Amino acid sequence: MGLNTIPVEVEVDVASRGFPGFTIVGLPGKATDEAKERVRTALINSGFGFPPKKITVNLAPADLPKEGAAYDLPIALGILSANGEIELPNLDASSFFYGELGLDGSLRHTRGTLLLALEAKREGQLKGSSLMTFVPVESSSEAAVVNGVQVMPVRSLKQLVEYLQGKKAIKPLQTINLPDLLDVEPEYDFSEIAGQQSAKRALIIAAAGGHNVLMSGAPGAGKTMLARALPGILPELSAEESLEVTRIYSVAGLIPAGEALIRRRPFRSPHHTISLAALIGGGPRVIPGEISLGHLGVLFLDEMAEFPRSILEGLRGPLEDGRVVVSRVAGRVEYPASFQLVAAVNPCPCGFLGHPTRECKCSIHEVERYKRRISGPIMDRIDLHVAVPPVEIAQLTGSREQGSEDKDSVLNTNSVLTSKQIREMVKEVRERQIKRFSGMGLKNIFTNAMMKNKQVREICVLTPDAERLLKIAISKFDLSARSYFRLLKVARTVADLAGSGMIEESHVGEVMQYREKVF
Repeated sequence: MGLNTIPVEVEVDVASRGFPGFTIVGLPGKATDEAKERVRTALINSGFGFPPKKITVNLAPADLPKEGAAYDLPIALGILSANGEIELPNLDASSFFYGELGLDGSLRHTRGTLLLALEAKREGQLKGSSLMTFVPVESSSEAAVVNGVQVMPVRSLKQLVEYLQGKKAIKPLQTINLPDLLDVEPEYDFSEIAGQQSAKRALIIAAAGGHNVLMSGAPGAGKTMLARALPGILPELSAEESLEVTRIYSVAGLIPAGEALIRRRPFRSPHHTISLAALIGGGPRVIPGEISLGHLGVLFLDEMAEFPRSILEGLRGPLEDGRVVVSRVAGRVEYPASFQLVAAVNPCPCGFLGHPTRECKCSIHEVERYKRRISGPIMDRIDLHVAVPPVEIAQLTGSREQGSEDKDSVLNTNSVLTSKQIREMVKEVRERQIKRFSGMGLKNIFTNAMMKNKQVREICVLTPDAERLLKIAISKFDLSARSYFRLLKVARTVADLAGSGMIEESHVGEVMQYREKVF
């Protein structure tokens, strides 16, 4: 249920009286009810008999809807045991069996294995023993990242029965050391992007403080590539963060067979035809949406103005709270959704408004109607507004040696430093923020963007000149209360990049540039 795990006990009764039949009760979904055919065929093809008797399977608790094919394996074992074909020796009542059966008796990759292992660890701690968890071999790496669980990788039903009969051994999988998995190279590198120094600077600020960004520019200016390069300058996922992201992908069934963890920060780029349920989360079993799949990573909305306004309005709450709550008649599910929003838009429907060489063919009415597609409350929640002009020919054809600039160069002017070099600088700034928040007893705040108004007042201390300039900014841009606090958060990040303890006039001045209307 969401990211919470509820153990389900599979009870099997094989009765000699009554007409032969196979019934599953306990609110099974369609895939669960179809287990009858999979289990029957898998038993026969594995060399076991299928009793021509009345078989009743109860999935307890009976009032909880059951979805998925993970119940195939325990149902098959229950039938074999109830029919007297096998005994289940030396098994604690809380040992877990989990997995989808193929028609040949093999076990298939099954979603949610990581959450099962976390539940096995919890119950094992309550019982004071390490529980045995039997899962498909292709899903076993997911479970093996959890300490305190005996992960038993199973290839087929026949192999498991032979193990339970004491005929063959199954070697438990060794626990996978999380830090050994987390060093990955970025997919796109900053050094590959020609020009766009202002946009690069804005993305460095966004990475350092966890801020949201809107880029506006003509088609082909490089907005998409800039967005795709952002995850490469974010700090690597820690072991705890990787586990948190993997839990979401596990319940959504998006962990590839044989993989253990999500190692790279998520980058989600949904198409503008996406439905609200697919973006926010929902469906019959309420699976995570794109905003949760982008947790601790980047959600990129390319051509943001093409998204239906009703879809964009669904982002309001998650952008503020870092989580999404999906309420249905069957229950209430909460998923984390702490992502960085990066949006890209064209300045007009044809894309060439203000272009130095191309003529815009849109009427004033068409341009105004196009810009109204994104509401004020959504724009208010975006911290950095950046214009992305067309790249000049000299910048496209010119070449400079990568890695030749120093730290001040990348933070203030032109730069072709690699993403790895920039990431190290961003990590230093974030570590400074974490240390500051920890000193105030704030354990759940890791970036400046996560600060509440109370922390903003305490941490964002301005010099007299900066305060005077800020008052001018409030008047010039007619800032709302939300925009005022967001401006201070970005200014604090700029000061952190400069290594300054106070927010100075130059820091506020730079942030004011990113409040200029670009769309």
